[in-house]
Amino acid sequence: MDMRSRLSAALKTAMKEKDSERLATLRLINAAIKDREIANRGEGEDVAVTDSDILAILGKMVKQRQESAKAFEEGGRLELADKERSEIAVIEEFLPRQLSEAEVKAAIEAAIAETGAESIRDMGKVMGALKAKYTGQMDFGAAGALIKAQLS
Repeated sequence: MDMRSRLSAALKTAMKEKDSERLATLRLINAAIKDREIANRGEGEDVAVTDSDILAILGKMVKQRQESAKAFEEGGRLELADKERSEIAVIEEFLPRQLSEAEVKAAIEAAIAETGAESIRDMGKVMGALKAKYTGQMDFGAAGALIKAQLS
């Protein structure tokens, strides 16, 4: 089942169960996907949003909510931080399992070997290879630091 179908089925289930928090989060996800489709049309592309695009959107949404939750905690707004965390939980249901630190390091080593990267200049090739295989499964910001360390 593709991501669109899974999201649609989850949305229908949330409506039937009258789960308003889950429903609101699922609607936010659908809105973000529609925004991407509209942006693609504006750029002259008439390409539907793929599953990997949806995974990237979901990853971005999780990261935004983690930053918001942290900011709310620092500001003493714990109820808003809890709301952000509950949205993260719903979004993460549709993301693939996150790789462990050891798996991330192994994936980076494999990508370096695969691309033949020798210096920091080849970092883009390594990141491209990782994004092609592991979209939604790792934090590429943290992976970038590990790649730099290995190529230095």
